[in-house]
Amino acid sequence: MAKFVLAGKTDCPYYAKAELLADALQQGLPDLMIHKISILPHEWKEFLEATCEKNGWEHQGSPLVWRELVEQGGKGMLLGGFSDFLEHCQDYYGITSDMTTDVMLSVAAENLEAKLNLIKEEQHRAGLIQPLHVWIIGALSPTCQVLIPSLLSPEVFPKVSAISLHLLDLEGNEEELQGLRLEIEGLAISTLHQVTTHTDLERAFREADVILLLDDGGHDSKNKDEEVKKKVKAISERYREYGQLIDTRANKEVKVIVSGDSFLNLRCSLLVDSAHSIDSHQFVAAATQLENEAKAVIGKKMNVRASDITDVIVWGNISGIFYIDLQRAKVFNYDGPITGPAFFSQPLLKIFHDRKWLETDFQHLVHSQREAVTSKTGRVAATSAAHGILTVLKAWNGTCSPDVLSLGVLCPGHYNLPDGIVFSVPVTFTDGKWSVMFDVSIGEELRRRLQLSASELQQEKQFGSASCPIE
Repeated sequence: MAKFVLAGKTDCPYYAKAELLADALQQGLPDLMIHKISILPHEWKEFLEATCEKNGWEHQGSPLVWRELVEQGGKGMLLGGFSDFLEHCQDYYGITSDMTTDVMLSVAAENLEAKLNLIKEEQHRAGLIQPLHVWIIGALSPTCQVLIPSLLSPEVFPKVSAISLHLLDLEGNEEELQGLRLEIEGLAISTLHQVTTHTDLERAFREADVILLLDDGGHDSKNKDEEVKKKVKAISERYREYGQLIDTRANKEVKVIVSGDSFLNLRCSLLVDSAHSIDSHQFVAAATQLENEAKAVIGKKMNVRASDITDVIVWGNISGIFYIDLQRAKVFNYDGPITGPAFFSQPLLKIFHDRKWLETDFQHLVHSQREAVTSKTGRVAATSAAHGILTVLKAWNGTCSPDVLSLGVLCPGHYNLPDGIVFSVPVTFTDGKWSVMFDVSIGEELRRRLQLSASELQQEKQFGSASCPIE
């Protein structure tokens, strides 16, 4: 079975004449297949060059007509322009065209108008879709690949019908990102509107509603002081640029979450400092991964599941000097002298009496928990990192609100902390907004630990300042 393909400019009278000739041909031969490709005038040159290059043809002008053998496959056979197509129809099918010039011009004008109306309709339909724009920075990290399937679920964004996912990785290459894009599209998730990939900042953060920053550059506790300074300097320069771009390109209600293994508080602080027109409440550093690691350690000690421990507080520098506070922690399903139904809980500190272990071994085990996972698996703890990010998003979007959640936030004047640093503190979420908790006890020992964390964070900011030299 033969198929004729007619391509031409929408305003070309000879394309219009070829169309009507093809219609006449098809009326006489119902089994013949005709495919028409109408191209806007300003797009014709690019289309023509690409089509000819692909098929090894040489042709100029409009229209372009070729013949394909449907059942045999392979590339088509070029016929040429209108005159060549007319000659072919006369020789093989005895059909000709007697269209006048006026009719040709009239049909060409109708073709152009119809094409423009079609484009307007498509643009109107596209305009009715208002997707949520989610940007992921460090898109080739293992955490991102674990995160994405759950990120696109209604459980995370319950009132969103379409999500545009924008993948950016400055250290990656376009081929890897395209592979990830194809894999994501292959998930066939109904809320996924589109996936875009980026290896530079040219379009970064445009129309962003949610930004997830995973590009921390990794963590190495064995780094020497000067190497740490260099790394902090590089991170600071990059995150200041991020902040400036977020300030000018993202939506003002954007939700920004910083995650990873190193300099979380500093990275978040730099964004806040550089995005002057966006409320600082829109920037948080996720301490939930650390919370969950602490729950796993204490759960193992108490012979309960990690999920049976709630309301753990992380104070301080999430990826540096931090302190795990259990003053509000509760335990469910504990097999002790007092038991109850599944919803029954007990204050952890009332049923766990080994205070020495809590102040020494427990804190050390939490510090080393992530490193232990990495040493056993040979990769970063991507699953727990992704789960921590999702926990914050669910709380922020109002789909799940724990009584206590720890976040790195800017907290000027709170707990007598110095201004200008992002510090992990306990917060609560109400109607999609977080607020710092103040009904917690701050004893002398905890106050001392908070000051240690604050001093470390101030030093990190000093290392990253433009005036700090690197020896």
